[in-house]
Amino acid sequence: MKTDNPFSLSFGRQPITSVNRLEDLNEITSAFSANNPVYQTYLISGLRGSGKTVLITTVVKELINTGNWISVDLNSSVDLLEDFAMRLSDACKKTTNLTEGGIDISLAGFGIGLSGSKGERDNVSKIESLLEYAKKKNKRVIITIDEVIPNESMRIFTSQFQIFVRKDFPVFLIMTGLYENIYAIQNDSQLTFLLRSPKIMMEPLSILQIKNQYQTIFNFDETNALKFAALTKGYALAFQALGFLYWDYKDQLSFEEILKKFDELLENFAYKKIWESLSAIEKKIIVTFDKKDKLKVNEIREALSMTSPVFSKYRERLLNRGILLSTEYGSLELSLPRFGKIAKIFLAYEEG
Repeated sequence: MKTDNPFSLSFGRQPITSVNRLEDLNEITSAFSANNPVYQTYLISGLRGSGKTVLITTVVKELINTGNWISVDLNSSVDLLEDFAMRLSDACKKTTNLTEGGIDISLAGFGIGLSGSKGERDNVSKIESLLEYAKKKNKRVIITIDEVIPNESMRIFTSQFQIFVRKDFPVFLIMTGLYENIYAIQNDSQLTFLLRSPKIMMEPLSILQIKNQYQTIFNFDETNALKFAALTKGYALAFQALGFLYWDYKDQLSFEEILKKFDELLENFAYKKIWESLSAIEKKIIVTFDKKDKLKVNEIREALSMTSPVFSKYRERLLNRGILLSTEYGSLELSLPRFGKIAKIFLAYEEG
């Protein structure tokens, strides 16, 4: 019987095979689990496919395993306060002993009653009743919002979250998103408290850990395992994609044919959307990396006939978004494997 592929291409699911971000995991769980937490909010920024969802899933599992936490996942495309009231109510019903002895959570209209008294109240009142009771039961509530959108609902929710914190409710929040969306939310004039919230930028995964995973799963020697790991550049989606394809096709296709499928998969799952989000000048900068993933800044500027002040503006934006890395002085490197090569094809298509 064929063994199941240990790699996954499904967004939102934690793959069987993964590389842990122990430093980020420990930072968040330690901060949230402290007796007197300094931070109750974390922001996680990164490209599509960089592993943001896997990180928050791991954090939540780690917290839930202690037995002291209630988990609530929210959808940023709906009314967040209403969604929180409903999902917190559902989560509390599933929490052993939380609803016993004095609190009743009614399904009808999400009415919440204390000591048998039921009634309709607004979402904030419902939430505060549940948070107050969770506090008495020594439970903490971890809220996750994956791929945030800077809209009015988000503004209202995060403003109210600050009030929950000020009232000393045991509520904690992790939000993930693209750099531009996190930046817009964090710099909203009405949400200045988020400027003080720690922000984690998703860095490339450890090449050594990827090498060790490939070596164990495929029984590679050191050289081949390192070759495969280097191809991913530590990009989480690439780690899963290359492993997934090699597992399925190693006995049917040549390595070059597998690489073609690798490019196609990266294009369909992430690169097309990343490319479409770039400005015309940013696209031309990326295409200069079509032959080499690492270039001197002067090489890029000369290729595009661009002055230093003008280039610096686009360089900063691409670095902030995590598309480029500054690994050594005077040089820039693509963080995404084979993106320059694929970007050249995108640009040629756009230019006809």
